[in-house]
Amino acid sequence: MTKERTGRIIGASFGLAFIQVNAGALPVAAGIALRVLAAAAFVGLLVALRRTPAPAPRPDAVAAAAPAVHFGRGYRYVVAAEAAVGVAGIVVINNLLHAPRATVGWIALVVGLHFFGLAVVWRMPALHRLGAGLSACGAAGLVLAAAGAPQAALAAVAGVLPGALLLGSAWWRPRGDAELRRAVAPGVAVS
Repeated sequence: MTKERTGRIIGASFGLAFIQVNAGALPVAAGIALRVLAAAAFVGLLVALRRTPAPAPRPDAVAAAAPAVHFGRGYRYVVAAEAAVGVAGIVVINNLLHAPRATVGWIALVVGLHFFGLAVVWRMPALHRLGAGLSACGAAGLVLAAAGAPQAALAAVAGVLPGALLLGSAWWRPRGDAELRRAVAPGVAVS
């Protein structure tokens, strides 16, 4: 298992968790369908990654230019900052603002912002787009909470949608992933 694949599984795991936790606030049929689809997408990703052949060794110049997932010091700093800011915000939201419904929006916002840090640490500009999408969902969730929107709207915008973004991003790579597509649909021509 490469570090890049591990990163994709981590992102997909959080996407699955976002959907599983928040889909319960939706109408029962929609919630069940979303939970089943999310679980199927996650299991499908695991199967596809398992069936994908290991990457071929690259020449040093190509390997040095390619973005790489590293779980070193920079990664740990970004995750530590995310955890500290996330917990501090939840404490403020629950204990000072007495607005626990805003928690899901705050979590999505903080998770989105942490992708900006990861984009820099891992030199993967595509993570800026994921960070922007998740941050927008989180900010929208905070606005909906402040406006007194129904819990189902908060869960959909700040929970289910960010989960779908995380799961979808785990299936996609900026350089294209012909090997993954072949693993999902063997024998199908890939452009």
